[in-house]
Amino acid sequence: MKGKFIVFEGPDRSGKSTQANLLSKYLAEKGFDVVLTREPGGDSVAEEIRSIVLDPSHKVAPVAELLLYEAARAQHTQQKIIPALEQGKIVLCERYTMSTCAYQGYGRGIDMDIINRLNDIATLNLKPDLTLVFLMSDKYFTERGEYLFSDRLEQEDEAFRMKMRKGYREIAQKTKNAVIIDADRPVADIQKALLRELTSYGILD
Repeated sequence: MKGKFIVFEGPDRSGKSTQANLLSKYLAEKGFDVVLTREPGGDSVAEEIRSIVLDPSHKVAPVAELLLYEAARAQHTQQKIIPALEQGKIVLCERYTMSTCAYQGYGRGIDMDIINRLNDIATLNLKPDLTLVFLMSDKYFTERGEYLFSDRLEQEDEAFRMKMRKGYREIAQKTKNAVIIDADRPVADIQKALLRELTSYGILD
């Protein structure tokens, strides 16, 4: 691929969207052709699936949840991410395969071999050039979400969040080109840290 694929991972309300938007603006100002997208979603079909899987009024069985996420990912990857990378663009994506491993694997307890196989099928084995994993103290989940709408996954209990957070840390530590970001820090400090990582990985000069 001629472009670069950067993924923002981490628990809900950890600042991924804020930093993805800041980085998108920064790169665009530097003259890069940037695509900012998200999962589930990023494509009209995948966005329809997102509206189903995250609707708090729905009770979705764990395996059905997994398959919905993978269907959205297959559509998104093949219709939006890969074409953009082939055109030499920088793709910034909020969430990707690591989220499924953390939420449906560690959180729901679905066999990780099944998840990894489905991830490979949905993405055609496309791997990020850099994965930024935002981890924060659980106290900020409540503080940052006090006035926010909570989707179905955000309404899971603290025990689920602890398992999911453990998953992110363990997966990040053994994933190539993954960096753990301390998301408890101020927004400006985190942005500077991201720019240093992009430079370290050769994405920025």
